[in-house]
Amino acid sequence: MDYQRILDNVPDYKAFMSVDEMDQSTLKLKEEYPDLVDLTIIGHSRNDHPIYCMKIGHGEKKALMFGCPHPNEPMGAMMLEYFSRALCEDDEFRENCGYTWYLIKCIDIDGTKLNEGWFKGPFNLTNYARNFFRPTSYEQVEWTFPIEYKQLKFDRPMPETKALMKLIDEVKPDFMYSLHNAGFGGAYWYITEDLPELWDQFYHAAQSRGMPLSLGEPEAPYITAFAPAIFKNTGIQEDYDYVEKYADKDSDLSKRFECGTSSNDYASKYGTVSLVGELPYFYSPKIESDKIMPFTRKEALIKGEQIKLNEYDEIAEGYQLYQKYVSDDNPFAKMVEMMIKNRKASYEESVRHVEADDKFNEPCKESEAFDSLDITRFYALLIWGLLVRGVKFECTRHEGDVAQQLKKTAEMLEKKMTVKARAVESIEYSLVPIQTLVRIQLESGLIVSSYIKEKGIER
Repeated sequence: MDYQRILDNVPDYKAFMSVDEMDQSTLKLKEEYPDLVDLTIIGHSRNDHPIYCMKIGHGEKKALMFGCPHPNEPMGAMMLEYFSRALCEDDEFRENCGYTWYLIKCIDIDGTKLNEGWFKGPFNLTNYARNFFRPTSYEQVEWTFPIEYKQLKFDRPMPETKALMKLIDEVKPDFMYSLHNAGFGGAYWYITEDLPELWDQFYHAAQSRGMPLSLGEPEAPYITAFAPAIFKNTGIQEDYDYVEKYADKDSDLSKRFECGTSSNDYASKYGTVSLVGELPYFYSPKIESDKIMPFTRKEALIKGEQIKLNEYDEIAEGYQLYQKYVSDDNPFAKMVEMMIKNRKASYEESVRHVEADDKFNEPCKESEAFDSLDITRFYALLIWGLLVRGVKFECTRHEGDVAQQLKKTAEMLEKKMTVKARAVESIEYSLVPIQTLVRIQLESGLIVSSYIKEKGIER
């Protein structure tokens, strides 16, 4: 498939689109190309906002792409904003690609609206953290697909997840692209199949545009690597097995896991090849540095886990200041509660895992140290942001002395977060242009969809 001209024409976007802007653009595309765009409402969000799905093309192969699987990840929405129009405007490409495309710009609409405070900039770590929102595990579209595994039984998919399940069951996609992106680091990918002939193409898509590969520690210790920065897609089973192996013997795992499994796990029954491309808004060249540090991976990992535990202990103290006033519908507090509830168990499990494996006695590379010691502080700052947003949410729900007390708590926590943010801003980093992110994400998807069409995957 010749798709270079499609990549070359990606606009130089300067901001992310709001949900309303996405909807307006989708409806406009349908109006401009009524014979090419089949637009349907596949469901509604919890707040009753319609979820639009565009069907474009008539190829034999079926592809499903959906943006904002986590609501702080709008890069995929921008990619689909461009790609949907490119499919309509480029007849030759649309016909030759051999696919029927099902495109959903935003699957977690309600959560995405809670991130719109940073969508127009300024684009720095502090503004991102102050306006960041991510739902707790049992309210994440990506991780609320039904599952029964050992002691885990989850069957509470959200309305958005149900809409996606229904579409997957109807389409039975050959290729599915859950459009995630990372916050900070370098480029890495998850895929269901080990396809080594594609890895150099992935690397080139990123590195040719100045994006370093993420060669530090993986997101989770149980992830299987196909190659550097390329990992096997997972369901909840791998996480469960890891916790089961390293948790205290008396742990009740049925209470530890409050979510379901992933979209790729759900679609696997149809032989679907699923891809996730994790590309960061912010990057540092240190994330691919192989410079040897004067300590081991074990030392760096354990120190990183201690940094995380210390941060969450402070967050827990801050949360206690307003916990009794938290409303059931406070979206920010739910993630804070989950992180502080599991913080000690998570720390102990990570330390047991690191101490049990001799590979962590190896000298630590700068990329691994950056992941363990620096990026850890960035992700802790995001929970600080949720902590502050949580108390500000309650300031609007109460009156009188309680409201004044909450306001003072918010001001105090805001000051603490400002100090944390100043330290995180000292980390060496650069901003990735949205155009670059869209090009890498789109090319990664076209690499895999082209391979499936040309080579075929046994289903």
